[in-house]
Amino acid sequence: MAAETYNPWTIVNLVFAHLAEQGLHPALGADGHPGEPAAALLRTFGIVPTVEGDARVQAGIHDELAALRARLLDTP
Repeated sequence: MAAETYNPWTIVNLVFAHLAEQGLHPALGADGHPGEPAAALLRTFGIVPTVEGDARVQAGIHDELAALRARLLDTP
């Protein structure tokens, strides 16, 4: 049986909605990118976030690929 997958932000949203219903005002990433605090929240529930869902990793990959293209395909 294949592992079940889902968008980790759906879980974060569910938790925040539940906290808001209880009258709390949760904040995530108030000091910067919310990716790491969100990943920590998921890990507390036993959910292992994957790097595919991390926009920072994807941006880094895109930047690296652009640099490789420029270096290999562009000639001065």
